[in-house]
Order: sequence, then structure tokens, then C-alpha cells
Amino acid sequence: MLRRRLGAILLRSPPLSSASSTASSHWRRGHLLPGEEPLAANYLVRLFTSQAGNDGEHSQKPFIAFVLGGPGSGKGTQCTKIASNFGFAHLSAGDLLRHEISSGSEKGELILEIIKDGRIVPSEITVELIRKAMEMSNAKRVLIDGFPRCEENRIAFERIVGTEPDIVVFFDCPEDEMVKRLLSRNQGRVDDNIETIKKRLEVFESLNIPVVDYYSSRGKVHKINATGTADEIFEAVRKLFSSLSCYHEAVVFKGTWDYA
Repeated sequence: MLRRRLGAILLRSPPLSSASSTASSHWRRGHLLPGEEPLAANYLVRLFTSQAGNDGEHSQKPFIAFVLGGPGSGKGTQCTKIASNFGFAHLSAGDLLRHEISSGSEKGELILEIIKDGRIVPSEITVELIRKAMEMSNAKRVLIDGFPRCEENRIAFERIVGTEPDIVVFFDCPEDEMVKRLLSRNQGRVDDNIETIKKRLEVFESLNIPVVDYYSSRGKVHKINATGTADEIFEAVRKLFSSLSCYHEAVVFKGTWDYA
């Protein structure tokens, strides 16, 4: 019954215009700008948030690290190393959405319907998946990889989870280096071609950098020089995380710190 009702809503919802199907929408798929929310997305947001539990309301907040960087900056590789060396749970917004879809759950099927209909998964849904994953992991230290992708993501996270990240790790990599890595990694991704890569980088610059700038103004950004080998870059990462001797105290840094 629920699926049939949603199907009827989706059929009545108008498709995105061609202007909304540009590279920006490719990278904005994890968030929704005002005025773009269809009825079906509204329904799915309510389905997710209405079932959000309050079990963790009075539990101790984990140490939260946002990990940001452009496509090809190496943040995924470094997150794996951070998780294994410093005991962090590693959460990826994209992986959580894909897992929900592949689980065959009702929510996953509804998410797939929205994506197949060419619509954008609302931030509230992605944030709720992150919140639930954090709660279920029961981890004291959490890495959130590649999120938030834009200001709307950031605002939704802080509103729903009720907190800001403790730190934001930004992997700063020159554009030409990111392009070279993406073209050479040969992972079979259809978006690893020069034209699509350049569009992804443009969208990253326009949507993700304002998030970095915001948290920099809050004294939370730790910039890592992301050139060199993965092991060389991790030495700078190790320097940062080793300096955080107590993960649950409020650690306040002034300005943006650079780790070369």
C-alpha cells in the first residue's frame, strides 16, 4: 500500500528540468536546494525522520571529524588509514545510501525511486542515515567522509544531529594533480573522464569550498597538503591525530592549521 501511494505521488511529480540535470546536480545529488523538493521526497523525509529514535539523546556525543577534499584528493584512502590507526568508525554518505538501496528495505526502494526519477535525495534523508549509523556503531570517534558537500548539507546535519563536528580535515590538492589521479586510477567509473572530471571539480569549488570556509571561520579546519604518496600524506595526518590526545574534550584551535 505504501509503495503504491508513493508511486502515484512520483508519477504526479514533474521531472527535473534539463537545467537541473547539469554537472551541478550530479554532485548535488546528496542535497536539495529550497524550492526543489517534490511531494515524494517530502513523504520520504517524513518516513525517515518520524522513525528517528531518541535513544541516543542523553548518551555521550562521539568525537566527530568531517573529512573533505576534491575528487581525487585521496581522502577515502586516508580515511581508511585513520580508521585503522586511530580507532575511528568510517562513515561515507554515498556508501550509506547505496547500502540502504541494496538492502531491499522499503526505505531503500523509496530512495531508489527518487533517484531513478531523476530527483535529488534530500539532505534530511542522508543526515538521518548518518545519524543512525553513528548511533548503531556506538563508536567514540567517527569520521564522516565527503560530507557535507554544501551549505544545505551542513545546516541539515547540525539541525538533525544537534552538534557541529569537532574538527574538519581538508585534503588540499592542486587541481592538475586531482585530474591526473582520477584519470590514472582505472577503477571503471564512468565519471572518470576528463570532461566529467572538470565539471565535478567546478561543482566542488562552488559548493564544497564554502563549507570549508565556514568551518575555517569557526576555527575547526585542519588543512593537509595532499600532494605526494599516500604514505607521505598520512605522515601529516598522523601528526594531526596524534596531537589530539583526548578526543572527547572540547579542543578549540584558532584559524586554519596547515600540516605539511
